[in-house]
Amino acid sequence: MNHRPSEWDKYLLGSVLFVSLLIGGGTASGLYTDTLIEVAAIVSAAAIFSRTSGQRSPRSVLWLLIFAVALAVLQILPLPAGTFNGFRPELLFGDPWVGDTPFRFISVGVGRTIESLLYLLAAAAFFLAVLRLRAEQVSALLPFFLMGVICNGLAGAIQYSLSDDIAIVGLLPFTINAGLFANRNHFAALLFVSIPFVVYHALFRGRLLSGFLGLVTLLLLLLAAGSRAGVLIGLAITVLSVIFLSARSRASGFSVLLIFVGLSIYTIGAWTKIDLEAIDPAFGRGEFARTTLEGIKDNWATGVGFGNFQNAYQIYEREGMIFRQYVNHAHNEYLEIAFEGGVPAILLMASYFVLLFAALVRIRRDPLQKAAFLSVSFLLIHSLVDYPLRTAALAITFAYMNAIIFHKGFAERSSRKSEMIEIDHNGDKLLVPIGTSS
Repeated sequence: MNHRPSEWDKYLLGSVLFVSLLIGGGTASGLYTDTLIEVAAIVSAAAIFSRTSGQRSPRSVLWLLIFAVALAVLQILPLPAGTFNGFRPELLFGDPWVGDTPFRFISVGVGRTIESLLYLLAAAAFFLAVLRLRAEQVSALLPFFLMGVICNGLAGAIQYSLSDDIAIVGLLPFTINAGLFANRNHFAALLFVSIPFVVYHALFRGRLLSGFLGLVTLLLLLLAAGSRAGVLIGLAITVLSVIFLSARSRASGFSVLLIFVGLSIYTIGAWTKIDLEAIDPAFGRGEFARTTLEGIKDNWATGVGFGNFQNAYQIYEREGMIFRQYVNHAHNEYLEIAFEGGVPAILLMASYFVLLFAALVRIRRDPLQKAAFLSVSFLLIHSLVDYPLRTAALAITFAYMNAIIFHKGFAERSSRKSEMIEIDHNGDKLLVPIGTSS
């Protein structure tokens, strides 16, 4: 009798990941596509949690998520108004709980914070659900991710072949400007976070030709997208992926040399996309950061509530910086989170970085985990100058990559492999226990 374990959970989560990459590229609030992704992620996770699993989530990561959710919940609980005395300007005290009661919320916009809380819960639920899969199932989610990247790449290639500036209106509840994303920088982020996985596919799955062609296509699309940060990060992540991953692969030195020759040519094209005078104009990221820091100083203890950056930021804008266009994000994820969540959010971010780099010590033997670490690291670097994690597509992708990094099953699989030997059986490579004949 065949006792092969069920695979429905893999296909369920893979479908959520794939769909999020197709419809989750919007940045505006209140998009029904984001709501669909959130519902799908939470329902799928609930279905997986309903059955027993041999995989356990790391306690440190679980507690970090619990504290993050608790912080968001605290922001929408009514507290005595006196709690805020000396910790924030009176202008940002927020609305009373009901009528003229002396209770106020930490969040200056409770609706936006509830929306952010659901967003966090969906990403956390997806992350925890992936952690409950077996290691081989987690690896099997990678084709769903790559198919989503391919669909976005095809859409981007069609757009750039037709015109330098083509927008698709009406297909999704947001205007598509690059790939299937509203923002070309976020489209570029999806492209460069997929590079380590393409290199992994080439070096460890024996698909050198398809991997090389995929890598060339991704780099060309990054150049076409015109994102300065995307071009530079794409170059850096490709170099590091080849160096970081090739050390334990079977790829020949000639293959690695070809990749570096291609990167040299790519560098020439990358410099043509960078105009130093346009990197930070007067009304640019430097000004956004200065204004956001002013807001953080006034609200350092509690923050203004997740999701409320746009409205709270306007209070701190200098008169000479008020234009027809408004600032919707700080273009620095860390400053924005600090403004919205205060010191508690800063401590949570610091704790995550400690856990992430502690995980690096444990994942040195598994190439897929190393690829995921590279992708997460560069997505976090990109967050210094943008807000990629505010799109559902990249938030779910970020959750998946973190699940790869923190999954305990890969270490167990590596220890089992160390007790086995690879043999050639009718042209196929098989792993058998040491001391067992074939």
